[in-house]
Amino acid sequence: MIPTYPHYNKQAISELCLNKPLVNELIALKPVSWFNPERQPAEQALAVVGLTADDVDAASRRLARFANYFQAAFPETVSSQGLLESPLQAIPAMQRTLNRQYQQTLTGQLWIKLDNQLPISGSIKARGGIYEVLQHAEKLALKAGLLQRTDDYAKLHSESFKTFFSQYSIAVGSTGNLGLSIGMISAKLGFNTSVHMSADARQWKKDKLREQGVTVVEYESDYSVAVAQGREQAKGDPYCHFVDDEHSIQLFLGYAVAGLRLKTQLEQQKIKVDRNHPLFVYLPCGVGGGPGGVAFGLKLAFGDAVHCIFAEPTHSPCMLLGVYSGLHERISVQDIGLDNITTADGLAVGRASGFVGRTMSPMLDGFYTLSDNDMLTLLGQLNEQEHIQLEPSALAGMPGPWRVIQDNDYLQRLGLSPERLANAHHLVWATGGGMVPEKEMQQYLAQAAALASEE
Repeated sequence: MIPTYPHYNKQAISELCLNKPLVNELIALKPVSWFNPERQPAEQALAVVGLTADDVDAASRRLARFANYFQAAFPETVSSQGLLESPLQAIPAMQRTLNRQYQQTLTGQLWIKLDNQLPISGSIKARGGIYEVLQHAEKLALKAGLLQRTDDYAKLHSESFKTFFSQYSIAVGSTGNLGLSIGMISAKLGFNTSVHMSADARQWKKDKLREQGVTVVEYESDYSVAVAQGREQAKGDPYCHFVDDEHSIQLFLGYAVAGLRLKTQLEQQKIKVDRNHPLFVYLPCGVGGGPGGVAFGLKLAFGDAVHCIFAEPTHSPCMLLGVYSGLHERISVQDIGLDNITTADGLAVGRASGFVGRTMSPMLDGFYTLSDNDMLTLLGQLNEQEHIQLEPSALAGMPGPWRVIQDNDYLQRLGLSPERLANAHHLVWATGGGMVPEKEMQQYLAQAAALASEE
């Protein structure tokens, strides 16, 4: 059954604005920052999640079992020996540029996590989306007696396994990038795959999926409707597995592996993370599954030494609205009069995951919003200063460090002294853009150049 939610009339929204005054600024489309006064110590917050480090370790081991399959099916993974991981890079030129732009000097060091370079689908969704499909494929093959965990999983890249998986189907609702990751891995394995895509999904993403033999179902409504309709359609088919971005534990665990991987990368670069050397991570947020899972993995890896902050477009601040109001998935941005239309198509989500909001809010330091023009301007600056090209949504995390250092109440509450901040590392999670066609990227850059010329 498609879920139903409360209807908020004008009086209810007026009362909400009175009791939760920041909502007035969200309605006015003002860029805002809100640092969570109910953030809890990591040990306390992690204890109530219902998932543990053992669960994330198990997910990491499953990905390792598929390493030979990746190398056989996707030649671009041979150089990494089947490891789906992205580079970590310092961006000092961008840091200097933003110091001037925001007229405040960020001490510590600015980094970027280049998930736009993740193999296969070029976005953070390769972590959770691909992982969930692998988990389902492994379960089916083990149950049928076609696979043992001690086997070389390269055997799954064969016509006999494709024939076996063709008996089954996979469905997902998506604004774009999750659909790409699910579609590409599912089609390669042999599943019949349907991606239910919202109106804001980019045409090139739909075209790419169809080229892979994926059925794309288009909707004139937004992400929530695409997910609900996909879920409902899959419900009546026992051979169909629906990847539920709003509630999936498997997606969440796939994303969480990133925390373990980042810890290893930082150790390799001899970067210390502890109380006196804090790590701030800025994560673009749509429905919440990707950033929520990554933040969970980071908290397992670094405890209270890591500070996770979610970034959203001013037109689609669904997670901030849900957590700040305490209503979570029971309120949407449309309820407060926002249109949920943004150039950051991957973040064009009107209603946040209640699972992620409730589970992760005690671990999150804060949230902020930024305009589409800000994301496009940052896109152009990053290309110019660091020769890195991302899609607009992936730039949402970039202003985060300056939002942090400008909020004295937050810094004092957490005891983030100037001395500790001088030792900090600020990591912007670049969530996608690796598959953006050149023509589309040039359009983004032209928009960025037009905005720069207006200043």
